[in-house]
Amino acid sequence: MITSTRRVSPDKSEVRIAFSLSETTDVKEDEDLAHNFPGLERRLQPVPPCVSLRESVQVYREHCRMAKEFHQVKHEISVLEDHKRKLLAELVDDEQVAMEIARLQEEFRRLVEENRTLVTVHSERAQQLEMLCLTNQIRRDSS
Repeated sequence: MITSTRRVSPDKSEVRIAFSLSETTDVKEDEDLAHNFPGLERRLQPVPPCVSLRESVQVYREHCRMAKEFHQVKHEISVLEDHKRKLLAELVDDEQVAMEIARLQEEFRRLVEENRTLVTVHSERAQQLEMLCLTNQIRRDSS
């Protein structure tokens, strides 16, 4: 590992840089993650880190993690929006069914009332017929 400490100017604090030519990091694995975000705007894509700076690699990994999380949330939103569309379609269907039920209930009420009226008229006509038959019987008997 090579380390270097430099002072950029007399009034600034020291800057320490450390890097190793033999130490390998798993940055390659992280770089591969960047290709897993095709839906992410180019300006939001994780930028490969400066491998000699540990903080840069950490920021890069965090950025990849957030990009992955963003992708998952975006997918979940898409799934939920599809579910919402299906529920709205079902709601429309349910409203149409409810309107049809209301129409059929009104028609049933009207038909029950019409039936009641017809039964009453039938009963009245049956009584009239019976009276006419009795009247006709009495006339025959008297003649």
